[in-house]
Amino acid sequence: MNLKEFAARIGLSQTTVSRAMSGYPEVKPETRARVLEAAERLGYRPNISAQRLATGRAGAIGIVFQGGGRFGPHSSEFMGGLSTRLQRDGIDILVSTVETEEDEAAAYRRLAASKRVDAVIVHTPACSDARIALLQTLGLPFVVHGRSEAKKPFAFLDIDNFGAIEKATRHLAGLGHRRIALINGDTVSTYARDRSDGFRAALAGCGLPFDLDLTGHGEFTDETGFRLMQAFLTLPAPPTAVIAGSMMSALGAMRAIRIAGLTVGQDVSLIAHDDVFPYLSPDNLVPGVTTTQSPIRAAGERIGDMVLQLLQGEAAETLQEVWPVEFIIRGSTGPAPA
Repeated sequence: MNLKEFAARIGLSQTTVSRAMSGYPEVKPETRARVLEAAERLGYRPNISAQRLATGRAGAIGIVFQGGGRFGPHSSEFMGGLSTRLQRDGIDILVSTVETEEDEAAAYRRLAASKRVDAVIVHTPACSDARIALLQTLGLPFVVHGRSEAKKPFAFLDIDNFGAIEKATRHLAGLGHRRIALINGDTVSTYARDRSDGFRAALAGCGLPFDLDLTGHGEFTDETGFRLMQAFLTLPAPPTAVIAGSMMSALGAMRAIRIAGLTVGQDVSLIAHDDVFPYLSPDNLVPGVTTTQSPIRAAGERIGDMVLQLLQGEAAETLQEVWPVEFIIRGSTGPAPA
């Protein structure tokens, strides 16, 4: 059935039905719920082209990835959650890949000028991120996956990276470890800076010195975890514990520990941050890996909710969330070796 027939069937005007299905804020929540329920029950699907002409919306959300390294397992899981949420409202995702920061800025300008998307998602923000000021200047709505310093408020979802690594470090110190290493991302990014700050704060709180040689940075891959862990183990005083920024880098670290003839959980304790990949469970590794845990797919779904709320008129400053991180102890951590 077409819009006219559907509206007549449920006793509402065509305008009200169209606006309800497009998420306009002036439509009462109960009216929108009634329309969506009836559409599902009667099998009504709006004509997307006509709806976009009527509402002036593109019906799409944009996301720009810079460089091949930015699109990996973490990005795939996040996109899975985002897509799952947006599909429920018939919203498409427009993905662009670019090589440089200048290319990314140009991509945002094109998206704003062409009106091909209603909003964009910004990921992996830097501590001070020029993309945020640019998007605010362009007037293109956006939600950030992470936090950054900015003059004007913006919508964001982040996890407590500081608290997660602080808790992990304190746990290891409580087990008697005095030489603790950290495999981190690039501290130009806010999440990595926060993790570094949490690490340093915990060491200081436990009366332990910070040793720059026990901190490594790089992409969260098996190869990076392996390379950094090997370097830690060649130090005159190698670490007895390590915190890996992801399950991917944890796999590499575990491999390096075993190649060195050491045992994970006995000679070297290990904690990893787990974004909850369906194909890589810390419970299934030997030993099971102690983790700080926050599902990145759930973050993608929630950001989908937030971008729709933003488009429905919610103020950016009311859409700011920091999720706590769960700490799960398994067999990869134990007392420091004598």
